[in-house]
Amino acid sequence: MLYQYPFSPPWLCTRVKNHLIGFTQTAILDDMNAKNTRLWLRVELHVHTAASTDSLVSPQKLVEYCQQIGIDRVAVTDHNSIEGALKAYALAPERVIVGEEIETTQGELLGYFMTEHVPPGLEPMEAIHRLRAQGAVISVAHPFDRVRGAQWTAEGLLSIASHVDAIEVFNARCLGNHPNQQAANFARAQALLTTVGSDAHSLVEIGQASLYMPPFEDARGFISALQYALPRNRLSPAYVHLFSTYAKLVKRLRKGKTAQP
Repeated sequence: MLYQYPFSPPWLCTRVKNHLIGFTQTAILDDMNAKNTRLWLRVELHVHTAASTDSLVSPQKLVEYCQQIGIDRVAVTDHNSIEGALKAYALAPERVIVGEEIETTQGELLGYFMTEHVPPGLEPMEAIHRLRAQGAVISVAHPFDRVRGAQWTAEGLLSIASHVDAIEVFNARCLGNHPNQQAANFARAQALLTTVGSDAHSLVEIGQASLYMPPFEDARGFISALQYALPRNRLSPAYVHLFSTYAKLVKRLRKGKTAQP
């Protein structure tokens, strides 16, 4: 059964109840009246393409689908690669944010507004340093989901908390909401901004978790807009993980056929 958070359109809100974290955030909207908040963007911050080993989505199909369903900005965050993000950005620079989901020696980081690839296998602080050097925004991916291969420890999270911009407090691919609530509690305790993401590995998952945000153009504007972001989230059904399994199988078969004499 899909989980739906209560949601109010941004143009109806000047005082926002963050249902994900459990506290009331007062948005200072002196320059955002009812008319221009209708121009807020729907933003998807965690999507994969065929550049990830467990997805078959082409950058072109991703861009077309986002336009079709009303995703105004989409961060392409492939596993340990920005290849798919760069291809998508070339197709729609006004819609695509170049990002990456980076596997560190502990858990995974999400980089946004990237210009250079950050390789996997680095210590978390080294990965953070490389992201900061290129002016990227940094969030921590699904930090309390114990089903994932790469997992953060409590000590590891605390050690990087002051060096990142945000925590991903809702990931639609979690097999239950408890890991998301733990992440939300951690973000609140550390006074960090929050992101959400569908973690989509197929087209039908895109938009499961998104934010409504004031318009932004770059990393600095994104951080400012994130303070007022409103979530629209629901968990994906468990069977979406089969899409990733299928993608891996298809790629293995293709690789095997290519290797044959």
